[in-house]
Amino acid sequence: MNNFNVVMKKEFVQIVREFKIIWLPLAFIFLGITQPVVSYYLPSILKALGGAQGITIDSSMAAQQGGEVLASTLASQFDQLGVMIIAISMMGVIQTDKVNGMLAFILTRPVTVFSYISGKISSNYIFVACSAALGYVISYLYVNLLFSNVIFVDMVIALLFYLLWVLFMVSFTTMISTVFNSQGVIALISIVFLLGCRIVVGLNPIIDLINPASMSKNAMEVLISGAVDAKEMWNVIVALISIVLTILITNFWISNKKFNNE
Repeated sequence: MNNFNVVMKKEFVQIVREFKIIWLPLAFIFLGITQPVVSYYLPSILKALGGAQGITIDSSMAAQQGGEVLASTLASQFDQLGVMIIAISMMGVIQTDKVNGMLAFILTRPVTVFSYISGKISSNYIFVACSAALGYVISYLYVNLLFSNVIFVDMVIALLFYLLWVLFMVSFTTMISTVFNSQGVIALISIVFLLGCRIVVGLNPIIDLINPASMSKNAMEVLISGAVDAKEMWNVIVALISIVLTILITNFWISNKKFNNE
């Protein structure tokens, strides 16, 4: 446990040094604000700019419910730019230690591979989850101000679902950062795979069951319908299994490979 704490403290120091503590929360705050503000003012902007051009304004845009707008924040902002931001912020989480020889040095100390990995994932997840939650809460406040109120309990349940999807993104990117040595390749593979997972959500019930990105879909359904389906618990179990699998692969890769200044 002491080794785990040391790794976590080291990672938090690195987060501060790389200024992630500033730009990552600001990025999610911006994403959280964008959707409700654009949804509220877009009809007026289009009407003002294109009123004489024959543009038809869909009256339903102005009549959106708060839950729908907050759900669209997850779908249109967090699950697009947000995924890219998380992948980019995490791409060097282990790759940097491999390149500068720190990983090889750390593993010569009385530090287990699992303590190292769990410390890395836990510290980064806490930070990324707090950043995403901050942007989500800001969006929730704007939605309540500009649209109808969203039930607080629904907002919290949806956030918990979404944070499980965030945990998978963090653990998957950590795994890719372990396997590959180029940050560009790590970011590309992570972004393509995670966005691909999100894109195929809803195409097939079987795919949805084994797809961790279904957590985002479940969060949206809670916000829109205000109900939690029993089948969503199976999605949670499968998502947790997927997260454990990525951690085991990361642990196996580090345990069975020599990391030098290659």
